[in-house]
Amino acid sequence: MRHVTHLPYTTKEEEHVVIPMSDGVRLSARIWRPTSSDHEPVPAVLEYIPYRKRDLTAERDSVHHPYIAGHGYACVRVDLRGTGESEGVLRDEYLEIEQRDAEEVLAWLADQPWCDGTTGMMGLSWGAFAALQVAARRPPSLKAIVIASFTDDRHADDMHYMGGAMLSDNLAEAGTMFAYATCPPDPAVVGDSWRDMWHERLEHARPWVLEWLRHQRLDDYWRHASVAENYADVRCPVLASSGWADGYSNAVTRLLAHLDVPRKGLIGPWSHKFPHLGEPGPAIGYLQEVVRWWDHWLKGVDNGVMDGPMLQTWMQDSVPPSTSYEERPGRWVAEPSWPSPHVRAVTHPLTGRRIGPALEAGAETAPGDDAEDGDDGEILTVRSPLSVGQFAGKWASYNAPPDLPYDQREEDGGSLVFETEPLTERVEILGSPAVDLDLTVDQPVAMVAARLSDVHPDGAATRVTYGLLNLTRLDSAEHPEPLVPGHRYRARVHLNGVAQSFPPGHRIRLSLSTSYWPLAWPPPKPAMLSLREGSSTLTLPVRPPETADDSPAVPFGEPEGTPPLATTTLTPPEERWDVKRDLVGYHAELETVKDRGTVRFDEIGLDVGRRAYERYASVADDFTSVSGESTWTMNFKRDAWDVRVVTHTRLTCDEERFFVDATLDGYEGGRRVFSRTWNETVPRDLL
Repeated sequence: MRHVTHLPYTTKEEEHVVIPMSDGVRLSARIWRPTSSDHEPVPAVLEYIPYRKRDLTAERDSVHHPYIAGHGYACVRVDLRGTGESEGVLRDEYLEIEQRDAEEVLAWLADQPWCDGTTGMMGLSWGAFAALQVAARRPPSLKAIVIASFTDDRHADDMHYMGGAMLSDNLAEAGTMFAYATCPPDPAVVGDSWRDMWHERLEHARPWVLEWLRHQRLDDYWRHASVAENYADVRCPVLASSGWADGYSNAVTRLLAHLDVPRKGLIGPWSHKFPHLGEPGPAIGYLQEVVRWWDHWLKGVDNGVMDGPMLQTWMQDSVPPSTSYEERPGRWVAEPSWPSPHVRAVTHPLTGRRIGPALEAGAETAPGDDAEDGDDGEILTVRSPLSVGQFAGKWASYNAPPDLPYDQREEDGGSLVFETEPLTERVEILGSPAVDLDLTVDQPVAMVAARLSDVHPDGAATRVTYGLLNLTRLDSAEHPEPLVPGHRYRARVHLNGVAQSFPPGHRIRLSLSTSYWPLAWPPPKPAMLSLREGSSTLTLPVRPPETADDSPAVPFGEPEGTPPLATTTLTPPEERWDVKRDLVGYHAELETVKDRGTVRFDEIGLDVGRRAYERYASVADDFTSVSGESTWTMNFKRDAWDVRVVTHTRLTCDEERFFVDATLDGYEGGRRVFSRTWNETVPRDLL
C-alpha cells in the first residue's frame, strides 16, 4: 500500500466526542475532519460498529478515515452502545435500538456546525450491515452508502445458517461477541466510571448463541433487518463489494439485481477485508473509488462515477489447492448489468458418475415431484463419514491464512463424485451454480453438501465453491417438515457465487456428501442418500472467456491510505490450524488458534492482547458426539490498570437437544472480580 501524507485538505482529529441518545445513553465517537470545516461545513461519513475504535480497530481506522477526511469529509467512527467507550449494554446484533441509535447519530451529525447536513455511511461486515439496514429506514440526511462483506438475508445467507443447515460459525461468532461485548472501557477516556460501566456489561452478558439456536428456522427474528424482505425500502445509491474467499460472496449480485437505485458492485479474490487491504491479492485502490463515490453523491461533483459497468469482478484462474494464497492470478471482467447478458445457464446431466455434455435448452431430464420409482436412471447411494469436511476451511476466510479449503481428494473419498471428461477448451463461470437432485433418504432429518472443484491433471482438487441444504427445508425455510424415508424428492442446492476459470486438460468435479463437519453441524443420525442418475443435473453459469465489455487490464489504481498509527509488538502473534485423528479411539478434532499477540498502542501507552481458540471434535461416526468450543482471552494494560476477560462456550448435542455450557470471567490486577456460568438446553428443530 502507498501511504499518502499530502492530501487536498489538512485535517484534525477529535479522539472522544460524546453523542447523546434520547434515552440518556452517551455514545463515543472519534472524528477526523478538515480543519477548514470549522467555517466551511462538509458532508459527514459514519462508520458504526462494536469493535472498539480506541484500540482493536484503531490501526485499520487510521488508514482510511484520515484519508477520506483529507479529501473533504468529516469521518466519524462510533462504537455501538455497550462497546468501547460508549455507555450501555450490547445484547445482540442488529437490534431495533441499535438502528434507532444510528438514526439519532446521523441526525446529530447533520446538525453539527462543521457538517453541511449531508451524511453517508460506510463499513465492512457489521458496519456494512448497519449501513444497509439504516439505509432501509431512510433517515433524511443519508444520501449514499458504501458497504463491503455483508448480507441482505440474515437467515439464508449469513454466518448462522446456510440452506437451513447450521454453520459452526454460529458458535464461533457468538464466542467472538461474547468477548467483545464484555470488554471494559478505557479509564483514560471515561475516568472513574470505567469499572461501573464494565460491570454493567458483565452483569447483562449472555452467550448470544443461545438466542441464535432458539431460531433454527426462518422467522421474524431473522426477517428483522433483512433488506431482502423488501429491497424497495432502500432509496439511496449503493456501492457494494465483497470477495470470493469471503462467506458473503452472494449479496453484491443480489443487490445489483433487486435494488432500484444507482448502484455499483465490486467482487475481488479477497477474504473478509476491505478491498484496499485485500487478501488474497491483488488489493486495489478502493479508497480512491470511495472518495469518487462520496464526491458525486454527497457533494454533487459530476465525475462520471456511474459510467462504465455495473459490476467489476476478478475472474480467478486455476490454482493448486492451498489453505492460503498471497495472490490469486486472474483478470478483471466487467458486466453492464446483473443478471448479466453474457452469462448463460448451462445444464449438464449427472449420469454414469459423470457430468455429461450440456443439454439442449428446454430438454427434459427430471420427472415431477410426485414421480414414482421407475427405470429412468441408476440409483447411487452415499452415507458420508464425519471426516468429510475437515479440510473445508472456514465458512468465511477472515484474514486468509490458513483458513481456506485444502485438497479435496480425501474429502471426496466419503462423497458421491461426478466429473467431466478432461476439458478441451477453457471454461469460465460467473454466478451461482445449482444442483438439482432426484433423491430419497432413509432418515427424517438429512442434509446434503455440494462442492464444485477444479481437478488438475495430477489429480489435485481445488474447491471452487459449495452449497448446503437441510432437506427438511426443501419446501419452506419457515415451515420445515420431517422427511419421509423412501419418498422421492426433488431438491435444488444453490452453491455460493464465484468467478472461476477451468483450463483445458482439467476436469470439473461435483461432490455430494451427507455431512460436512465441522463447517456445518451434522444431522442427528447418519443418513443414506439415494440419488437417481439421469434425472439429476448440474447447472453452471457459463461466461464466454472473451467478452467485449470487459474492463481494462488494470481498472483500479494502487492501494492508498494514510500511514497507520504507531504500534509496537510486545509478544508475537500465532496462527494454528491442526487436524488430529486418534486411530485407537477414533477421536478426531480440528483445533484452531488465532492469537494476535500483545500490541502496544504507542500514543496512548495501552497494551492489548487477543487470543481466540476453537476446537471441533467428534468420535468415529457418532453424529451425537460432535462438539464445538470457543475460548477468547482479551487483555488490556496500562501502568497499574490491568484487566482481562476470558470467555468459554461449548456446544454439544444429542438427537433431540443442543446443550450450551458457557463461562465468563473478569479479572482486575490478576484477581478474578466476576464469574458466571450458563448451562442451558435448546431443542433441535429438524436440524
